[in-house]
Formats: sequence, structure tokens, C-alpha cells
Amino acid sequence: MKKNLQIAIDGPAGAGKSTIAKAIAKRLGIFYVDTGAMYRAIALKSLRLNIPVDHEEEVGHMVQQTEIELDHSEERRVFCDGQDVTEAIRSPEVSRKVSTIAAYPVVRQRLVQLQRQEAKRGAVIMDGRDIGTFVLPEADLKIFLTASIEERAHRRWRELLKAGKEVPVNEVKQDMEKRDRQDTEREASPLQPAHDALILDTTELTIEEIVDRIIALTDRL
Repeated sequence: MKKNLQIAIDGPAGAGKSTIAKAIAKRLGIFYVDTGAMYRAIALKSLRLNIPVDHEEEVGHMVQQTEIELDHSEERRVFCDGQDVTEAIRSPEVSRKVSTIAAYPVVRQRLVQLQRQEAKRGAVIMDGRDIGTFVLPEADLKIFLTASIEERAHRRWRELLKAGKEVPVNEVKQDMEKRDRQDTEREASPLQPAHDALILDTTELTIEEIVDRIIALTDRL
């Protein structure tokens, strides 16, 4: 395997990006950079500080004073300003705000800088919405995962139930449809496959099947 291997996995919410990226990282023994968690941490902080997410200037000032650290152990904890926010960043409230936060150029500039620094530390896999198109345009392997909106909504709904959060599945689907629109229509790095990405529909595939397919692709690198 290439020493400084870079794998980029993009796709809409609920496509299975994080689960698959974590599994691949474990199989290959490389570091998983959870970019989505970093944006969620910013959204969570804005909520806790009562900073309206539509106040771009205030959010921008806040992000410049925010430290985000990703735990390199298998637990994959996320820390914002030294506080463990791993579970808190997965709430529906954060999910509804994160796309607005992520669209601000000042936020993306700060976090992309941190993400690229992680890529310089060795072999990495990142998942998000613009990894292959913007964050790591020279990545060795680019995958764009997708799935039907119904399947993606049910996946996220099951995740929330497992975390003890009871949310109607229709509400989860509506939030996801809104986020899809925000992600694809934003001016700064909109959600779209890189020109050289492999598009993989995960609707009818198990996690194991998807991971095996991507691992097989890395064998050629």
C-alpha cells in the first residue's frame, strides 16, 4: 500500500460515508479523518453560544477561536475546545444547522486547512461532501456514495434510535431532503461527484459488500 495513500469518500447525508470510511480505515490500518464531525462541532458550539447560524460574521469570528481535535484511538471521540462532543454533535438540532454553517467560506477555509494538515501526517481516508473535488483533489481514490432518500432517512433514523433519540422517520426524511438541497445548491464547494470519482449506489448493498469493493480498488494503487 502507498505510504501516503489518500482516499476520498463523498456523498449526501445517510449514504453510509462515515460507517464505511471507518471500516476501511480499520481494515487498512490508516487514519480516519471525520470531516463531518468537525463541521458539526462548529454548529453545536454556535447553538450553545446562542449565535444564530444565519449570522455569518459572528459564526466566522467564533470558528477562528475554536479548536477541534479528533481522537486517533478506535473510540474516535471528537473534542471541541477540550470538551467531548461526540454524542452531542449527532442531534437533530445540529443536523438541521450544519449545512448552513458548512456553506460559509470562512468556516470551510479554517476546517479545510485542518483537514489538509491531517492528510500530511500519513495515509488517510476522509469522508464528506467536497473531499474529492476540493479538500483532496489529488486523492489516489475517489468514491461518491449514494442511496435512495428513503433508505438514507431510515439509516439515520435507526442511528438516532440507537442513540436514544426518538424522532419520527418522516421528520428525519424532511430534514435530509432540506439538507440535500442546501448541500447541492450552495456556492462554496457544492455537493457533486469529482470528475474521476467512482459512483457507488449503496441502497441494496450491505456495509461489508461496499467495504470489500473499495478495498479491492485500493489493491490496484
